Amino acid sequence: MTATSIGARLPDFPWDSLAEVTATAASHPGGIVDLSVGTPVDEVPTVIRAALASEPAQAPGYPTTWGTAELREATVEAMSRRFGVAGLNPDAVLPTIGSKELVAWLPTLLGLGADDLVVLPELAYPTYEVGARLAGAQWLRSDSVVAVGPRRVRLVWINSPSNPTGRVLPPEHLRKVVDWARERGAVVASDECYLALSDVEAVSVLHPEVSGGSTEGLLAVHSLSKSSNMAGYRAGFVTGDPRLVAELLEVRKHAGMMVPRPVQAAMTAALRDDEHVHAQWARYRARRERMRAALTAFGLRIEHSEAGLYLWATAGEHGRLTVARLAAQGVLVAPGEFYGPAGADYVRVAVTATDERIDQAVERLHAAR
Repeated sequence: MTATSIGARLPDFPWDSLAEVTATAASHPGGIVDLSVGTPVDEVPTVIRAALASEPAQAPGYPTTWGTAELREATVEAMSRRFGVAGLNPDAVLPTIGSKELVAWLPTLLGLGADDLVVLPELAYPTYEVGARLAGAQWLRSDSVVAVGPRRVRLVWINSPSNPTGRVLPPEHLRKVVDWARERGAVVASDECYLALSDVEAVSVLHPEVSGGSTEGLLAVHSLSKSSNMAGYRAGFVTGDPRLVAELLEVRKHAGMMVPRPVQAAMTAALRDDEHVHAQWARYRARRERMRAALTAFGLRIEHSEAGLYLWATAGEHGRLTVARLAAQGVLVAPGEFYGPAGADYVRVAVTATDERIDQAVERLHAAR
């Protein structure tokens, strides 16, 4: 199969369509406030930077795909301490090169093909669909697994707290998805990269309230990009069912999908320290509340948005019109249609800007009332 034929399966990259409104926002006398992407802007914590430069991180040999024992043990301890997920086996932890690459390649790594169906949330991170496309699999957007019908489901994605909506799903909802998938032999992959950044209780798919005390058929995907400001490090991990993790490990060893040794050391330090995670949660919460008030004053209605880095908002018009009106104030946001047809009348507003730029956006939106 050629690179061209693979590329032909993929949609246009959504953010490329924002060139014109980006130019409009950038022309504002006070400069652009870019709230269109979820890119961290705050300083990497000192404990992480120190670990990156530490002597153990400077080993000259190849890192192992599986990761160091210290990293896997720190991951298990953090999952227990932060999220109440006890009893994980360190052997069932696998570091990943950020979480996006795993999301994109998971259907392929699990051997899905043309006869297999991937179920995605109705409003979803675009890379879930990209992963199905790369594998040549079918996909369906639905928030109700009952609507899937008799087709052969191999993989179900869940995402709580959600990108783009910030919605947190209750444990009983997640448990229904898990039970449904297990009855059909499907894997449930839970994207949990915002789990530590919730204002309300959010649970992992591996929490006993959801899993029933068993990791069978379950994978939890985590990223340190948001909670630890490590987006530039490309640091993530997947854990859950030992059989599935072993299967992923075997393929990734052949493909050379290894996390660099210094990054593994930095991840270990990040997972052992909770103070910086709480501090980052507090920053995002404060920014989200300031922007919530400003967007409401500008005439938008906020839905969900109780967790993560985003506000999900609508003005009762097509999202592209809202994007253009905000760009006229020098504020750039993402159209909701990037996340599925159900988002056509919405925008996603990221609070990943410095406090100074957030304050600029707030001031402009209040002045434009």
